[in-house]
Amino acid sequence: MLMIRDILVSDDLLDQEFMCNLDACKGACCWEGDYGAPLSEEEIQTITNDYEAIAPFLTEKGKSLINEKGLAVFYPEPKFTGTPLQESGACAFMTWENGIAQCGIEQAYKAKKTTLKKPISCHLYPIRITEEKELGFSAMNYDKWDICEKACEKGKKHQIPVYQFAKEAIIRRYGVEFYEELDAAANHTKESRYS
Repeated sequence: MLMIRDILVSDDLLDQEFMCNLDACKGACCWEGDYGAPLSEEEIQTITNDYEAIAPFLTEKGKSLINEKGLAVFYPEPKFTGTPLQESGACAFMTWENGIAQCGIEQAYKAKKTTLKKPISCHLYPIRITEEKELGFSAMNYDKWDICEKACEKGKKHQIPVYQFAKEAIIRRYGVEFYEELDAAANHTKESRYS
């Protein structure tokens, strides 16, 4: 484990290799699982404010579900608020493009209709953040999922550690300086192991 500022970083982020392989999985993380994507209060507010501009990028099923359940729902077991799920397990914001699942929020962002790229929890994946507010720190962990087997194979082929794959998202969440500290610590750890 590494401690970067007040964030506990799992060794798996340095040791495991990962690189999304959408040709293989077709974006299955958008329709598999028991819960929607975790959303921050700020993200919920942005989606609420920009929903009329985001809606044209969503499917009719997705819009119908949002009309029924709202833009975000609370999941009691994991204790977080996230995107609503269709009965099939698909995220309400999921769309399709060339047979691959896409995020309707991200499509709206690319069209300059919202300032939210996509939920940070999706952008960071396969990294999951756990907030330990009472203890005064957060934890970054690698969420290993069998649907990402081909991403692990591709990561090994290209020798991309999880934290490097998620560089853009980590910078978006914590800033450039944090990423540089993490990268320096990862390199130091690697050198120490092999010296």
